[in-house]
Amino acid sequence: MGILKRVLKRMFKGWYGEQKTAFNMWAFLDEKYNRFHDVILPSDNGTAQIDHVLISIFGIFIIETKNKSGWIFGSRDQDKWTQVLFNEKYQFQNPLKQVYRQKKVLSQFAEVDESLIHTIVYFVGDSNFKTPLPENVLNSGLSSYITSFRDHILSEDQVLSLTNKFKAHLMSSDLTITDHLISLKKRHDSNTVCPKCGVDLVEKMASKGPNQGTYFLGCKNYPNCKFTKNA
Repeated sequence: MGILKRVLKRMFKGWYGEQKTAFNMWAFLDEKYNRFHDVILPSDNGTAQIDHVLISIFGIFIIETKNKSGWIFGSRDQDKWTQVLFNEKYQFQNPLKQVYRQKKVLSQFAEVDESLIHTIVYFVGDSNFKTPLPENVLNSGLSSYITSFRDHILSEDQVLSLTNKFKAHLMSSDLTITDHLISLKKRHDSNTVCPKCGVDLVEKMASKGPNQGTYFLGCKNYPNCKFTKNA
């Protein structure tokens, strides 16, 4: 029962954070931004769950919401970031790696170039970043950051077509969060396909460090993708 309570608590915190973000966008963004929430998209390599998608003439925006308080430590390339709350440390997946894959899946689904997609990680709790983070990682000013993109990179017709495509997908799709969790497990269990970007995994040998001479599986897309796992 203790484990179940913890899982339900995490799910509620995630849902509540997403609702706060959705309300923020509803209150401060105008009708130029078409909003979609809790989107599950199919791909050649499993599914991707995206908290929020905005479609506008200024591009497509992916917003990954994190409902976390306390001190946040991380960097662009770390696999795990650290939350320090009441002198306790908790690790969580680097959200920049999450939106990296989400961007690829959305690009494939929408049939648009990745350069037309902006990614944002938004912390909605009372958090304090203790290490320098990229400008698209925010703990305030979400709407201001979104509206700072002023170049028209999609036409009105493209926006309408993409908006209709997302509406049709959400109306017809029977994908659920359970399907996504099963897909997630299958991707990370695979020894042939990279769970991050969908490119082949290849066997490599460590040339230096404490594991020198040992074999591991690495993404063929290196250095663009640095995923590795034990062989």
